[in-house]
Amino acid sequence: QVQFVESGGGLVQPGGSLRLSCAASGFTLDYYAIGWFRQAPGKEREGVSCINNSGGSTYYADSVKGRFTISRDNGKKTVYLQMNSLKPEDTAVYYCAKGPTSYCSDYAGYVFWGQGTQVTVSS
Repeated sequence: QVQFVESGGGLVQPGGSLRLSCAASGFTLDYYAIGWFRQAPGKEREGVSCINNSGGSTYYADSVKGRFTISRDNGKKTVYLQMNSLKPEDTAVYYCAKGPTSYCSDYAGYVFWGQGTQVTVSS
């Protein structure tokens, strides 16, 4: 059964850090790019970051560039999102998703299998 389990979210003060994890099962993670997305209340889901299948190429939305770092450990079948210097506007439910190919192109065609993890940035 294909599944993603996102974890690591929580409540953090502005300027703080969190590390999200996405544990994948039911498919060969090594073959696919993985993206992190987020959806804030009343807003559309947006792509935050993507990493290609080998981990050699990464991409970030302008809003998180320089603050977030995506990485992956294919041996552990897990993808991570390190989030630093968090801002209130980062508050959202964060999801990971499987890309349609091994490389990152845009954020279209991704498949979501998890429940997401809530990130709340507030003082």
